[in-house]
Amino acid sequence: MNENSQTRTPSKNVENLVLAGVLIALGTALSFVKVFDLPYGGSITLCSMLPVMLFSYRAGIKWGLGAGFTFSVLQLLFGLDALKGISGATVVGSIFLDYLLAFTVLGLAGILRGKIKNHPAAFTLGCLVAGLLRYVCSFLSGWILWGEFADVNFSPVLAGMSGQQLACFYSLVYNGSYMIPEILVTCVAAFVVLQFLGRFILKD
Repeated sequence: MNENSQTRTPSKNVENLVLAGVLIALGTALSFVKVFDLPYGGSITLCSMLPVMLFSYRAGIKWGLGAGFTFSVLQLLFGLDALKGISGATVVGSIFLDYLLAFTVLGLAGILRGKIKNHPAAFTLGCLVAGLLRYVCSFLSGWILWGEFADVNFSPVLAGMSGQQLACFYSLVYNGSYMIPEILVTCVAAFVVLQFLGRFILKD
């Protein structure tokens, strides 16, 4: 092994750490720019998921998951007020499903790099997968933890549903009302960014 190869890995690690810090900070800042904010949690933001997803595609899934977890901890710290006044079990479940797992999975956005030759297409589909996984986390949280807040007044067609059916449908629709637009906007932005700036962003 020559001297250049010995120094390359530490140099890349430092580069990834610095880039992760910058993009996590950017994602955190964008999470405060809310286009639409729902009354019981959840919002459509200015592509706040995209920076972590972009880092995952550039640096790899392992680095991406690490960045996603760090991002999740920051989102948790800024969202602690939403966990006040609820039971301990619900707090623990919400921390895991609404924050730690929901935002860590964003680090999977790079999963299709190398499997699809077209970078914009691979990144966009990876963002779709990661975004849908976050949606699944939010859905499970709403169904399991927050189902008691489901109300037939949410829609007249729910009057014939049982408790579990109502909670499931409510969570699916409520979380979908902000997650689906967020995912779509993020995927469009992901394609545009890689299409026009890919050669400046991706490593050789």
